Amino acid sequence: MRTYLDFEKPIAELEARVAELKDTARGGDIDLDPEIERLEGKSERLLRETYGRLTPWQKTQVARHAERPHFRDYVAGLTDEFVPLAGDRAFADDQAIIGGLARIDGRKVMLIGHEKGADTQSRLKHNFGMAKPEGYRKAIRLMDLADRFGLPLVTLVDTPGAFPGVQAEERGQAEAIARATERGLGLKVPSVAAIVGEGGSGGAVAIAAANRVLMFEHAVYSVISPEGCASILWRTADKAADAAEAMKVTAADLLSLHVIDRIVPEPLGGAHRNAPEAIANLKQAIVEELDTLGALSPEALRKARREKFLAIG
Repeated sequence: MRTYLDFEKPIAELEARVAELKDTARGGDIDLDPEIERLEGKSERLLRETYGRLTPWQKTQVARHAERPHFRDYVAGLTDEFVPLAGDRAFADDQAIIGGLARIDGRKVMLIGHEKGADTQSRLKHNFGMAKPEGYRKAIRLMDLADRFGLPLVTLVDTPGAFPGVQAEERGQAEAIARATERGLGLKVPSVAAIVGEGGSGGAVAIAAANRVLMFEHAVYSVISPEGCASILWRTADKAADAAEAMKVTAADLLSLHVIDRIVPEPLGGAHRNAPEAIANLKQAIVEELDTLGALSPEALRKARREKFLAIG
């Protein structure tokens, strides 16, 4: 059963009515096809209008939708083959960040991404996509492997932020994030990052310091969550919508600010309504970017990457 967001209530009502009519039509002799077709058309128009004028806060809600594709879905839809590599070789294997060797359309790559989990049990296992220091140190280890063997790096970002717990700070959270960002900037291989849901704070940047940064149409990318920003500025999370507006968290805003390089279109109604189409769109964009970057020398890749991030702001 589909989960609807608050602003989708009119759409939910129409789609529920369509479903009722279809059930009725299956059990009787009345021809309801014209009415069903009319309501489906109305529903699609309303969906198009609604998603054509989403506010930054509404886009934040879409980016957080529990039914959006997760890392395991991208592995299934993006890759021909995936071999996971676990552990940071120092403390533990953080399940909030998953990575390994992969083939995308025949190209050998190192694939790393956040995994939030799809149900209560898996969300707890993956800590809701909030990585601890060992997660970022695992990412660094995999980046080192990619550099050593000349494998392009592809990262998928979907995290509310790095884990804020005391134990993470005790194990060097800030240092691990900084080292991961530094390693990403220093790679000699092509790198492509994609913001596929939430791109929250340093927890996102740590694996998004890439040559090309892609972003789904309804994803968000920010230095802090809108609720966190509102709590600091207005002392209440109730101002989250105002904060989202001011922070320029949307793909269109970030493209105009040159924080990202390309917007990847989503299916009508968001990636959660048609995950295969969304993943296919992302795959095409990644392949095109890898082909372009593949023509550059290692030194040119490093120089372009550093210049790109130094120019921001």
